[in-house]
Amino acid sequence: MISLAEAQQRVLALAAPVEVETVPLHQALGRFTLEHIVATRSQPARDISAMDGYALRASDAINRRIVIGESAAGVPFTGIVQTNEAVRIFTGAALPEGADCVVIQENIGRFGNDISFSSPLLPSPGANIRLKGADFRTGDVLIERGQRVTAARIGLLAAGGHAVVNVRRPVRVALLSTGNELVPIGTETRPDKLPASNALMLAALLADLPTSVADLGIASDSIAAIAEIISDAQQADIIVTIGGASVGDYDLVRPALQHLGAHIDFWKVAMRPGKPLLAGQLGTQVILGLPGNPVSAYVTALLFLKPLVAHLSGAATPLPTTTRYPLVADLPANGDRTDHLRATIETNGVKALSSQDSAGLAALAKADALIVRQPNAPPAVLGDLVDVILM
Repeated sequence: MISLAEAQQRVLALAAPVEVETVPLHQALGRFTLEHIVATRSQPARDISAMDGYALRASDAINRRIVIGESAAGVPFTGIVQTNEAVRIFTGAALPEGADCVVIQENIGRFGNDISFSSPLLPSPGANIRLKGADFRTGDVLIERGQRVTAARIGLLAAGGHAVVNVRRPVRVALLSTGNELVPIGTETRPDKLPASNALMLAALLADLPTSVADLGIASDSIAAIAEIISDAQQADIIVTIGGASVGDYDLVRPALQHLGAHIDFWKVAMRPGKPLLAGQLGTQVILGLPGNPVSAYVTALLFLKPLVAHLSGAATPLPTTTRYPLVADLPANGDRTDHLRATIETNGVKALSSQDSAGLAALAKADALIVRQPNAPPAVLGDLVDVILM
């Protein structure tokens, strides 16, 4: 049995990132950049007004100015502002040559083309101006390599002069549920049967990553049945089996993989929930064997499957990050495995749920965080800071 940290690193080492493709920006959401992307233009491209008002020279001595023109966004004033002159200007418009400040229109009285200051505050150089390159300049790094493309970053790339971006293609994930007790979702469920809910849950968990998910259905508790479905999933980058990864008489995933000639890297991790976790390779494909209990399946997918997909997609930091929160209620000492307690974020900290059953979907659905407890951690009391993974 290996540690959680070692298991995560060994899973990421099982495969290299997938192939590269170039996509338009509107298709880049959720992908990861392959290189540092730099600006091809400055933003703003020249000094512009931050307010509606009048562009003028702050050093002119008299209170009155003559308006000689107008500057609007996209339609700049082409003349030069001289002594005691002003240009009517609007937000986003280019600052006319010769002007060095903008006085907001609320502080100006206008009579025809004559204006005067209605506020005792004198204009100052640089007032209400957004300087050229204040946001970014040509050659600035807009997004670093391996960063996720978010909606805001799409806007940044577009403003920086980019219409396409190099990313990795979606990762192909195949999900296989195992167990004689499972029936398809939506069909009649006898008391001795269960809806095959885990595959749908894991597909949803991957929805925010660049993936193409295929549900391979349900394999009965038979080495031949499991092996046949896995061998047919030749297009997948990652094959995920759900259930059958432990050591019971009906835990047949490992024997089925060995029958196919797969290399098993490990199959036990010192963590709770999710100890019976299997990882290996079948040719160039990565195999992840997740536990069948739904909470165990969810947590192991969060800690292993999602990071693996992110890694294959080119993420610089694929593993989940932790945040420190104060405890709302005491916690007992931990055992010899890394524990992940389902918890809720409260107004004044984080609170572990009373039910930590690895089969408890109702408690999992209430949780929005996992409290991470290191092996053999001592008791923690109200107010202690603990590591938390937000879900």
